[in-house]
Amino acid sequence: MAGEIIIHTDGGSRGNPGPAAAAFILTDSAGNELDAKGFFLGQTTNNVAEYTGIVKALEAAKQLGANRLTLFSDSELLVKQLNGRYRVKSEQIRPLFRQAINLLNEFESWKVQHITREKNKEADKLINRVLNLEQDVGGTSEAAPARRANRERQTRNLDRPMRLGVLISGGGTTLMNILDYIKQGKLNAQVAVVISSRSTVTGAQKAKNAGLDVKIIHKKDFPDIDEFSRHIEEELVAANVDLVVQGGWLCLWKIPARYENRVMNIHPALLPSFGGQGMWGRHVHEAVLKTGCKVTGCTVHFCTNEYDKGPIIVQRACQVKDDDTPETLAARVFVQECIAYPQAIKMFAEGKLVVENAIVRHL
Repeated sequence: MAGEIIIHTDGGSRGNPGPAAAAFILTDSAGNELDAKGFFLGQTTNNVAEYTGIVKALEAAKQLGANRLTLFSDSELLVKQLNGRYRVKSEQIRPLFRQAINLLNEFESWKVQHITREKNKEADKLINRVLNLEQDVGGTSEAAPARRANRERQTRNLDRPMRLGVLISGGGTTLMNILDYIKQGKLNAQVAVVISSRSTVTGAQKAKNAGLDVKIIHKKDFPDIDEFSRHIEEELVAANVDLVVQGGWLCLWKIPARYENRVMNIHPALLPSFGGQGMWGRHVHEAVLKTGCKVTGCTVHFCTNEYDKGPIIVQRACQVKDDDTPETLAARVFVQECIAYPQAIKMFAEGKLVVENAIVRHL
């Protein structure tokens, strides 16, 4: 095939240096996917991963017979270096840089352009699939997401405990419940880091008493939600977190592309009812009782950047009794929460969840 190829590349590591991956997606000028691959690189840095993605993509484009190409990367530094606007100072990077330039010069024409991470989501998703599986993967097409997820479930190293990052703002009851499941051998996971939005809550002390790594991140310490969110992301990445679990977390934060469909929350009602800003804890149960509902329960869902939105993973129901108070109803709902959350985490760990058109399918 001769002609123009559009390339999206990405690379990253969880730790810098840490477990790293590189990926590329090749499309034609009409947007049809031609090739897509992700590569597990072992322990290395973000920059090495970024350049490896470039080199792998250019080699693939050459094999397809392209004579013109446009390459997009969300690494502003890399784009400046390839366009000759910034010198490559790292001895580690120079061989990859020279290899990339030599490959680019084999095409009749080429452009390397910077895009934001939001516009590079598919390549970023491919990176995260590689890092979660710790092996090379191929293909991004959404035509058969269930089959693809099933392949990943079959090949994933299930012997490795999944690393959890737990976000809390209160008493830590959800965290303690998850720890109990882990200790009982019912959940192949480990809590890699606990992030609390408050320093004085009992949940933070419980986590410390359990020997967990606890980070306190106050929203008020940052000028805006972007800086607050970035600091949370940095702590999660540093801890090599596979899945983020919100357990009584009360702060809205901007979920980055790398954690799309990798952040769970539990809500004490059957969403989409009784959700949204201000609907947490006692407020939810008061609203349920006020409307005269006969059934309530809990919902585990993947988080988006809106309160209580996102694909629903698990729901469990319970009865609302005529003589219920917010406290008695909360206790009955919590019994279901203690079952639902570990169930959702376990399905994620085993690769049994796939998001298709904003709906979670169970494999």
